Formats: sequence, structure tokens, C-alpha cells
Amino acid sequence: MFHARRTDAVLLLVAIVWGSSYLAAKTATYALPVLVVLFARYAISAIACFALATVRQEGRYTRDEVRVGSLLGVTQAAVLVLETYGVAHTSAANAGLIISLTIVLTPLLDRTAGNGRLPPRFFAATGVCLLAVTLLMSGSGFRTPRIGDLLMLAAAVVRAVHVALVGRLTKGRVLRPLRLTAVQTAVGSALFAVPASSGLPRLTQIDAAVWSRLVYLALFCSVFAFLAQTWAVQNSSASRASLLLGTEPVWAVAVGIGLGGEKFSVLAALGAALMVTGTYWGQSIERIHRTTDKEGPHAGQRHLPASDQPARQHRNRVQTH
Repeated sequence: MFHARRTDAVLLLVAIVWGSSYLAAKTATYALPVLVVLFARYAISAIACFALATVRQEGRYTRDEVRVGSLLGVTQAAVLVLETYGVAHTSAANAGLIISLTIVLTPLLDRTAGNGRLPPRFFAATGVCLLAVTLLMSGSGFRTPRIGDLLMLAAAVVRAVHVALVGRLTKGRVLRPLRLTAVQTAVGSALFAVPASSGLPRLTQIDAAVWSRLVYLALFCSVFAFLAQTWAVQNSSASRASLLLGTEPVWAVAVGIGLGGEKFSVLAALGAALMVTGTYWGQSIERIHRTTDKEGPHAGQRHLPASDQPARQHRNRVQTH
């Protein structure tokens, strides 16, 4: 129980950090082009990861770490690009609502939580979360679908694929989260280097405030968040992680009010309450479903068929130091 609570706490912290990233990224893009912000974020992250890995002397990168990290680096970069350009070409209401579809899409793609289908109540919980996001974002109004809406829809799909891939590709492998994150950030840096090259000289013209936002995006919203997400998904499931990370809009609202001076409407308050309710209801359903699936078809039966014992005994964990 303590281990599960600790995992949930880490995922919630990731959601808080990502919720705060909107304000940091928004202010950073006032001074720099989007691609330059993304490149700087990845480059600083890569330097920090490789430096930390060197200090810890974890040894050489394994083939699995390079292959898995490279693929996850591509999918994570795709999510950030689609999200950033999507928000720039649609309303905040549409963007927040569409990206929240990740909560529904991830369980459909997740195959690490068990062999059985998730119960209908789980999707009812995700429906509550979708309603919550609708209320949270309704203050800015809705518009007819535009290119930005399509980009956000693509971002939701890719984000769900990414979260599911973290669980699927790391299953049964010994992968060090720091090494995996280092490869991801290196891949992201390489992907954005050429597209952002024309705007890189502007990095020498920004002030300390903008640099502080870039460093925050890199060290907290990338390095810490990627490490924590990888560790938490491997110690839980992609579906559970998706629900907890789905509280991100709540924290985005909180940061917007506390630091950005935004107003907190009654609908936003109701949306925040529904988001927390739906998240914890859904994670409870998913936890019971996953535990029952591991124990076997009979409730309370601890003995597993011989053919299932090796698979059940091998927990999908990463090696940590």
C-alpha cells in the first residue's frame, strides 16, 4: 500500500510540474520562437542527464536503453511539437479538452495492466474527467474546429501512444531511468537542432528571467518529469498513470491563478473538484481490476496456475541505484 501511495504521489508531482509548464513556456515563447524554446529545453536536459549519469558512474548504455530511449524520444518530441503549435492555433478551451482525450485513449492502448478488459466503470470515471476539463476550459469559449484542433487531436493520440509505449517497451527489461531519459533528451535535441538553427543566435539576447524559464522547463518539466513518469509507469500501469497525470489541468489553473493573476470562476472550481473525484475513482477501479487480474479468476485466491507463475513473479521494474 505504501509503495502504491508513493507511486501515486510521484505521478501527482509530475502533473503539478507539467501544469506549471504552461505558464513558463508561454512566457518563454514571448521572447523566442517555439522551435528554439524546444531545442533549448532538450539541450539543457541532455547536458544535465549525461552529466548526472557520468557522476553516478552507471556504466555503459545497453542496447535496450539506446533503442527504447530513441523511440520514446521521438514520440515525446512529437507530443511537444503538436501541443505547442496546436495551442498557438486554437483556443485554450478546445486545446485543453482535446488533449484530455489521452485519458480515454491510453487504457485502450495499454496492455501492461492485465489481460482482461477494464470495467465500464473505469470509462465512466474518465468521462467525469472529460466533463471536468470541459468546465475548467469553458471560460474562454469554444470555436469551430480549426487546424489547431486537429493538431491537438494528433497530440492526444501521440501522447497516449507514448505513455502506453513506456509501459510496453520497458516490460521485462532492466532499464535505468536516468540512461533512458538521457537518450530521449539527446534524440529530442538532435531532432530540433536543424529546424531551430536559424533562431539560435537569439539565445544570446535573452535576459536572466527567460533563461530561468528555459532551465525550469528543462530540469523540472523534462528531466524530472520524464524520469518520474518512466519509473512510475513501470511500477504501476500506463492506465493508472494517465488518470493521475490527467489532473494536470487542475494544477495549470492553480498556477495561472497564483502566479499568472487569472480569475477563478465557479465553473473552474467545479471542474477542479470533478477532476480530482474522477481521477481517484478511476485509479481505484484500475487498481482493483489489476490486483484481481494478478490473483486469478477467483476473488481472494492467492495461488496462481503454474504456467502463470513466472510471468506474475517477474515484476516490471527498472534498476535503480
